[in-house]
Amino acid sequence: MLIPWPELVTFLAAGMVMNLTPGPDVMFATASGLSGGPRAGIAAGLGVGLGGLWHVGLAAAGLSALVAASPGALQAIRWAGAAYLAWLAWKGWTAAPVAPAAQGQDPIQGQRGMLRAFGKGALTNVLNPKPVLFILAFLPQFTDPARGPVAVQILALGALFTLTGTLITAGYGALAGLAHRAVARRMARLGKVSAVIYAALAARLALD
Repeated sequence: MLIPWPELVTFLAAGMVMNLTPGPDVMFATASGLSGGPRAGIAAGLGVGLGGLWHVGLAAAGLSALVAASPGALQAIRWAGAAYLAWLAWKGWTAAPVAPAAQGQDPIQGQRGMLRAFGKGALTNVLNPKPVLFILAFLPQFTDPARGPVAVQILALGALFTLTGTLITAGYGALAGLAHRAVARRMARLGKVSAVIYAALAARLALD
C-alpha cells in the first residue's frame, strides 16, 4: 500500500498549508501561548493533536464499513468531499481577517496551565464534528483500493496529517508565547492561500 512519492509529497504539502491556516485549534493554541507562555501553547497543540487521532479513527472505521457495504461508496464520498472542499475554499477566500479582540482579550479563551491547556485542547477537538468531516473530504482522494484496505490507508495518512498538524499548532502556540500579539495579526494572511488549496483539491476530486 505504498503511496507514490509525487502523490505523497502533494498530500504532505497540501496538509501543511491547511494546518497553517488559522482555525479554532490554532486560535486556541495561540491564545494559550499568549496567556500562559510557550509551554502552555505547546501543550494546547499536543492536546489538539490527540483529539485529531480520535477523528482519524472514526473516519477510518466509517469508510471501512461503507466500502465493504458498497464498492461505489468511496467514489460517492469523493464527490461529496469535492463539494465540501469547494465550500471551504469559498469560505476561506471571503472570510474577514482575524484580529485580536478589543480591550486586550483574545478571540478564543486560552489556558494558562500546561495540563489544562492539553486537556481542553484534546476535549474541544474530540467534541467538534468538523474535523471528521474534513478528514472524510480530504484523505480519501489519496487512497486507492488497489493498494490495500482503505481503512489502513486512512489511518496511515491520518497519522501523517495529524503529526504535521500537531507540530504546526504547537508551533503557533510556542511562537505566540514568545512573540505575543504580533502572531495574531499575521495569521489571517494565510486564509486566501488555504482557499486556493481547497479549490485545487476540490477540482482534483471532481476531475479524477
